[in-house]
This record gives sequence, structure tokens and C-alpha cells, in this order.
Amino acid sequence: MTNHRKSLWILLSFSMLLFALILLSFLLGRYPITPTELFRAVGERVLRTNQSLNRPMTATETVLWNIRLPRVLAACLVGACLSAAGAAYQGVFQNPMASPDILGATAGAAFGAAFAILMDFGQTGIVLSAFSFSIVAVALVWMVGQRARGSRVLGLILSGIMIGSLFSAGTSFIKLVADPQDQLPAITYWLIGSLAGVQQTDVLFVSPIMILGLLTLLLVRWRINLLTLGDEQARALGVNAQRLRLLVILSSTLITASAISISGMIGWVGLVIPHLSRRLVGSNYRYLMPLSMVFGAVFLLAVDNVSRTLMTTEIPIGILTAVIGAPFFLFLMTQKEGTL
Repeated sequence: MTNHRKSLWILLSFSMLLFALILLSFLLGRYPITPTELFRAVGERVLRTNQSLNRPMTATETVLWNIRLPRVLAACLVGACLSAAGAAYQGVFQNPMASPDILGATAGAAFGAAFAILMDFGQTGIVLSAFSFSIVAVALVWMVGQRARGSRVLGLILSGIMIGSLFSAGTSFIKLVADPQDQLPAITYWLIGSLAGVQQTDVLFVSPIMILGLLTLLLVRWRINLLTLGDEQARALGVNAQRLRLLVILSSTLITASAISISGMIGWVGLVIPHLSRRLVGSNYRYLMPLSMVFGAVFLLAVDNVSRTLMTTEIPIGILTAVIGAPFFLFLMTQKEGTL
């Protein structure tokens, strides 16, 4: 089997796995839903008969459409976005340790969310504030990085570390002055990362931005291969490396900010999943980018299912991704075949 056919089969297999996992996710939870109830509810929603429109929603339909559907969609989108951003950053910066928080987006979102909780802005305000400050942080990183001497790529990375540290210090100050009985626990829980509080309005707000960013990365994935060769060779092949790098960074930043704004701090997805995808299909972004998206969605949806069904008290998803991701990444580092 050629590499092309092998990569397509792997991508198709993960897509089928994602579809099956989505169906399973609707059934799992503290309120059990049988497959028959699921298909009946979906059928009535699709057909939209007069009888179904006039009667009130049943308990099953309320759980399905108002609680589980937003959460399942959020898990898939957040996983796909974080993984795609990680793969893009690793190619743009030619750094295998690059992750979605490399340009300070995560630190900016954390500060924005903590500030919104401190000011009692509500759930929608938290999402808007986290998204806005995430964009502000990356914009500051870009401005400082362009003025840095030497390599612009290195300047961006160092600027991301510095700006991220400033926003982290701001978050620590907010935790210091927050109400220890109410606000501080809410800030701490958000920083851990969870999809428990995701609402339909949150998903509706960020999903267009996520989809736009993911589509952009899919369309330019062939050209990302050229960035791994260096600016001079990319220019020799007729590609404006600076413009392409800006487009990829902008798209990756938008999807990272969108994901973090509704999920909180979820680590390791953007670092581990692209490496696992690279092991399966190689470093060609023609296959690596779409597989990273699908694999990221599968991984985070599976972890979210575990987090809400493993114990009576829901485990924050950020804890589980760290528990799974860190040892697995250490395992990858110790393998003789391939490199990170």
C-alpha cells in the first residue's frame, strides 16, 4: 500500500471512530439515554412535525439538546483546534516543542477569564473576556517580536515567553485580591480546564471563528511544508514566507483563543496529538493537518467522556489530559524510532 493510500485509510478510520464516539457520548452520563430514545429524538428534530413542535420537550430531549449536544460539539471543536494549532506552530517555528500557548494566548485568556470572574461578568462575559485578552496578548507578542533583533522566529518565541509571564503575574494578582469564598474557587476551577459549564451560546459564539481558522489551515496545509524548509527555499519556490507565516499564526491564534475561552486551560493536546499524528502519517502537512484535527477531536471527546462518567464527582478535563499526556510524551521521547 502506498503512503498516500495508507494515510487516507488512517484518516478515514479516525473519522469513523469520531462519528461512533459522538453517538456514544450522547448515551453516556448520569441521566441514561438509550439508543432508541436517541434516534427517536433525532428523528423528531429532523422531521419537525406539528405534534413535536407544539408539545413541550421531554426530560430526555432537554438533556440531549441543551446539555450533551453543546458539550459534545465543544469537546470536538476544542480538541481539533488545539491539536491543529499545535501542529501549525510546530511547522511555522520549526520547533517540535511548540504548542498553542507558545505566543501567550493561554496566559492572556487566563487573565481575561480571571478578570471577568472578579468583576462578576457572568458566563458569557467570561468567554468574551478570555477571548479578547488572548488576542491582545498575541498582538503584543507580534508587535514586540517584529522589533526584536536577530531571527524573527526566535524573537516571537521569546516575546511570547515574556508577555505570557506578565499576564500570568496579572492572573496571580487577581487571585490574590479575589473573594476566597466565591471568586477564587471559580478562578481556580476555570484555570484547571473543564467543559462542564459550556452553554449553547458559548458554542454559537466561538464556532464560526473556529471553523474559519480550521478551514484556513486546511487550505494552506500544503504551503506549511515549505516553511519547514526555511524562508530562503520557500522564497525560491515562489512563496512569501513572511505573509504565509502571519496567516498561519493568525489562524492558529484565533482557534486557540476560541478554544481556551470556553474550555479553560487544557494542556498537552496541542503538543502530544500532533506528534502522534506525525508518527502515523509522517510530516507531510497534507495529511498531518487533517489527521491532527480529527485525532484531537477524538482524544478530547474520549477524555471528556471519562471525566464525567468515571466518578460521581466530575474530574476537570485539564487534569486528565495532563495525567495522560505527560507520561505518554515521555514515552515518545524515549523511543528510538523517529524523533520529536
